[in-house]
Amino acid sequence: MNNLISIIVPCYNEEAAIPYFYDAITQQSELMREKFGVEFEYLFINDGSRDKTLDILKKYAELDLRVKYISFSRNFGKEAAMYAGLKNAEGSYVAIMDVDLQDPPHMLTEMYESIVNDGYDCVSTRRTTRKGEPPIRSFFARCFYKLINKISKTEIVDGARDYRLMTRKMVDAILDMGEYNRFSKGIFGWVGFNTKWLEYENMERVAGETKWSFWKLFLYSLDGIMAFSTAPLAIASIIGFLFCIIAFIMIFVIIAKTLILGDPVAGYPSLVCIIFLVAGVQTFCIGILGQYLSKTYLETKKRPIYIIKESNKGEKD
Repeated sequence: MNNLISIIVPCYNEEAAIPYFYDAITQQSELMREKFGVEFEYLFINDGSRDKTLDILKKYAELDLRVKYISFSRNFGKEAAMYAGLKNAEGSYVAIMDVDLQDPPHMLTEMYESIVNDGYDCVSTRRTTRKGEPPIRSFFARCFYKLINKISKTEIVDGARDYRLMTRKMVDAILDMGEYNRFSKGIFGWVGFNTKWLEYENMERVAGETKWSFWKLFLYSLDGIMAFSTAPLAIASIIGFLFCIIAFIMIFVIIAKTLILGDPVAGYPSLVCIIFLVAGVQTFCIGILGQYLSKTYLETKKRPIYIIKESNKGEKD
């Protein structure tokens, strides 16, 4: 078992943030090397960046042998970048960090001590505040965590970040889950292992702009729900059953009113409203089924999660 810590850093158009991150992580690695005798490798995953991200990574790789990079053929997304990093990391301990320094490097010291001294398999981080985020995004984020923890058996901690330090055993367990549609926050929870949570206040990006729009986060949350819960399918079935019951009750009510009171059946407006309501519910339920079917379709294709265009290290099988 080596004494190497691999730092996985997904990058997408982060030319402005990389120098700040490199200086910060280098300073932290030197402190930990003196204190614990550990070595580091920095594994940057260039996720199809269109700026000078790759050029900057190549320059750092020439100056520092600890810097490794993997460059994708196009943008495959952060999930693919994290998976590629985990697959190619060589350390006995593996950390995932954002390049924008919203994940404080100094926390690595406490993470490492907790794993080595306290026997944890993973030390994860969660934000206690969402300072700096748009209020609407914070509101829906809290709603998402409440919802998914109610409908899923996998616990996903509110405010959880991808920033964490893991043992090799946990990393290998994650890699065994080679699914195409990945939702890492759920995967980290599903594999289990003894996890410690560290809390910190939200930090602003050191440079650049976030790549996560509200719409992308919304779609990402849907991926998480579909990946770790079948509750939407059950909800669709329940809605259909309830509407069948309501329809039978209304049929009997209308027949009874007509025979007993001679009350004529309401006309066009009520009929149109009923048709639109039932059609809307049917379309909604079909949409839920379609989402699950599309995920299954993508899994059966067995396409690669990512494609490497160039790298300064060989990919592990």
